[in-house]
Amino acid sequence: MKILEMLYEGKAKKVFKTDDDGKYVVFYKDDATAFNGLKKGTILSKGIVNNKVSAFLFKLLEENGIPTHFIELLSDREMLVKKVEIIPVEVLVRNYSAGSISKRLGLSEGIKFKQPVIEFCYKNDALSDPMVNEDHITKVLEVSTEKELKEIKEMSLKINQVLSSYLLERGLILVDFKLEFGRTNEGIILADEISPDTCRLWDSETKEKLDKDRFRRDLGNVEEAYLEVLKRITGGDL
Repeated sequence: MKILEMLYEGKAKKVFKTDDDGKYVVFYKDDATAFNGLKKGTILSKGIVNNKVSAFLFKLLEENGIPTHFIELLSDREMLVKKVEIIPVEVLVRNYSAGSISKRLGLSEGIKFKQPVIEFCYKNDALSDPMVNEDHITKVLEVSTEKELKEIKEMSLKINQVLSSYLLERGLILVDFKLEFGRTNEGIILADEISPDTCRLWDSETKEKLDKDRFRRDLGNVEEAYLEVLKRITGGDL
């Protein structure tokens, strides 16, 4: 397989075409951003951690009946994925109050919700990824059908169940996380990544933050937190 031109460069990844029309290569960067790109920096080895953690969790989800875009790891920073048409909707699954929902609703951080809460954002950098509801998605923006969105919600809740159980066994609380989905000939599948960049992860005993919030809030020991997550989730290191 030959890697061809770059199709897209985002805040944390680059996507390349290959000589196989149905496959792309994703390269994970060490660049870090927060607050819609207002804060920028670098987290040493973040790309390696996110690539390996995402690959591991994609395989875990596949084993539990969730179709994903993941095919295989190519290197420390590269994975081979299926070509997908990304649906421009970010799905936020929240198990505890943290981040923007705490600010919007005046909630103390760390309240466990009785049931997982699902929120949606329209994936649009120019608009700073505004929150949207199901009618906005299906009737105004028309970026998804009602049937697709129902399937996405069901998959998101199953993903939450699988990941929450697995992570808790490894001393991690899955506070909340972001998902993206895409269309293929197989139907709707999970895409993007699942990593300390896209999940809030707290130590189950101390409630220490082990995710991108350490970068957002200038808490220090960011690299160490990412490496700790890699070790707990995969059992390995760099």
